[in-house]
Amino acid sequence: MAATVENITISIPSRLVSVVEEIAKEKNIKRSKVITQCLEEYAQKRLAKLMEEGYREMAEENRLLAEQFLPIALETWPRQGADS
Repeated sequence: MAATVENITISIPSRLVSVVEEIAKEKNIKRSKVITQCLEEYAQKRLAKLMEEGYREMAEENRLLAEQFLPIALETWPRQGADS
């Protein structure tokens, strides 16, 4: 299934237009495809950063929970070498 495409009008500095045109010529693709690929790459990096931040927050939360429940776990888990 093809993705929905929308036309937008943007203003970008002429130096970046030159870069877009160079890349488009090198890859033999349209300028809009160059810009789309750049935005997709940016979106992937952004998502990876958000996920990393989320994992870090969860790790801290898990560490705090482990510290909170460790004394309870130690009371209930059998000790190694203890008679059964």
